[in-house]
Amino acid sequence: MSDQSEPWMRLLRELFGDDAEAALHQLESMGMTPDSLAQMGGVAASPAMMDHVLRQIRALVSQSGGEDVNWTLAHDVARGVAAQGGDPTVSAATASAYRTAVTTAELWLDAATDFNPATATPRVWSRAEWVEATLPTWRRLAGPVGSSVSQALTGVLHQGNPAWDADAPVEAGPTASLMGAVSPTVCGMHMGEAAGALAREAFGATDLGFLLLDEPCVVLVPRNVEDFAHGLDVPEEDVRAYVALREAAHVRLFGAAPWLAGQLTTLIARYAAGIRIDLDALDGAVRDAGMSDPQQLQQALASGIFTPTHSPEQQATVETIETWLALIEGWVDEVTTRAAAPHLTTLGPLREMMRRRRAAGGPAEDTFARLLGLELRPRRLRDASALWASLSLTWGQQRRDGLWATPEVLPSTADLAQWEAWRDRVVSGGEPDEMDLELQRLLDGEGE
Repeated sequence: MSDQSEPWMRLLRELFGDDAEAALHQLESMGMTPDSLAQMGGVAASPAMMDHVLRQIRALVSQSGGEDVNWTLAHDVARGVAAQGGDPTVSAATASAYRTAVTTAELWLDAATDFNPATATPRVWSRAEWVEATLPTWRRLAGPVGSSVSQALTGVLHQGNPAWDADAPVEAGPTASLMGAVSPTVCGMHMGEAAGALAREAFGATDLGFLLLDEPCVVLVPRNVEDFAHGLDVPEEDVRAYVALREAAHVRLFGAAPWLAGQLTTLIARYAAGIRIDLDALDGAVRDAGMSDPQQLQQALASGIFTPTHSPEQQATVETIETWLALIEGWVDEVTTRAAAPHLTTLGPLREMMRRRRAAGGPAEDTFARLLGLELRPRRLRDASALWASLSLTWGQQRRDGLWATPEVLPSTADLAQWEAWRDRVVSGGEPDEMDLELQRLLDGEGE
């Protein structure tokens, strides 16, 4: 055994005691020899780096105990990814400029909707602050799926180990603690990578079409807004104003319709509960990546490990999610257009730019797809925008916005597909009269 592999043997003895030699044999059967581990990434050339790697491995084994996903690691990875390329603290001058943009946006929105602004002070965050505030929501939404992936990955890794006894419980074997740390570690890296990537792109807390915070609050991430504005043929202050306007409109809607955020998260959780993992695809990804590099393993999780077909229940849930997102985005598009029209001469290109980014699926949707196999696309977005614009002209903003009082009176997926017929039916009172009566009762404040 070479001198450079001796630190790894010290680690094995520390972790496994008298079982260190047996653990070494099992690791070698999986292609993880001490020499290859020591050479990996060139760490053998640096004693300091070797010590750092050994500390990291000890931490991974200790942190992952009892969890299917190493959320401590997910947090650290998300912070690291978010900081790539620099993530300076937001200066007082920048924060003031963005809060002024929000204040202006709220004034403009007062003329376009009767929904009240959020009472919480607007937040102007760095990417790291965005990660800290939104990771709990990621954990609630993606955690159950992450646990399922981790358990499946553990099974695949054990089956791929020639020394593993398939009939023995998972706890058996001298490398159980190390093997048990692999899947939570890989899934923690996967979750953190996705959250960190979104932190580098998100304008605020509503980029996915729903709130990533527990309470409605306007959030802006200046670094991402500025990166987006760079190279566009639009003044940066106009981009800032428009992004602030959209974020504030989203927050007003979620504040005025408190049922909406819960409805969306319930639908996403229902979809996630039905996810099935393609074990053959996962097994192939593990074989291609190998077991000696957790980073390659976590990258393999983005290569299509979910079954490509939905159950009928999942398909119906996906269609409902897409309809809700379209209705939300359509309403925001209509309200912000009316609010900005008297003030922004660049509204046309800004509106089309944002619509294409949202409808085509930007980084936010791609990130969520990697985590849940679910594309959060607002299908029929243009139809939804046309519907809300038509209702603004026909009913005015008070009655238009009254539709958000309860989900029962909003158009269904089938209604949105034929929105003109639905609009004519509702506006004319042709079907059913009960809907108009219910809306009027809600608008009049009865039954509260």
